[in-house]
Amino acid sequence: MELIAVLENPNYIINIGNVIRNVNGLGVNKLYIIDGLNRIDRDPDILKERKSLIKHSSGAVRHTNIERFDTSQECLDFLSKNNFTSIGTSPAASCAKNYHLHESNLTYPKLAIWFGDEANGLTETVLKQCQFCLRIEMTGKVESLNLATTTGIVLYEAVKQRKL
Repeated sequence: MELIAVLENPNYIINIGNVIRNVNGLGVNKLYIIDGLNRIDRDPDILKERKSLIKHSSGAVRHTNIERFDTSQECLDFLSKNNFTSIGTSPAASCAKNYHLHESNLTYPKLAIWFGDEANGLTETVLKQCQFCLRIEMTGKVESLNLATTTGIVLYEAVKQRKL
């Protein structure tokens, strides 16, 4: 069983670092980052020595399998070719099928969970190709959580379901 977290055009290095820490701590197999603006290096060895990522990931960047893609479509094609099921995360009903996190099935043998940028969420390109979208049920006044918190909650649930 493979589990991949995908960040689509994250805006802040601190969030990338925190997500790397979540991915590593929860035992997620890989982190794919869509970075069309070339803010992070494609070479994993250089990426693992970037001081800001070392700091914000508490060193987890050195022990995490990370790959960078230039476009979402490039990543979607790669995942599809390798028989991954892609699902999206969104605080609003954005896909053809939408579920609350606690109602979702995250036990697909090869699963890629997509997380959108901090301001706009996932792009239409990704949403159209996801099997379904899931959202964390919110009971407070805010409509969404930050990227690091969201990845932690969703990936924890995925790992938990996959261990049952």
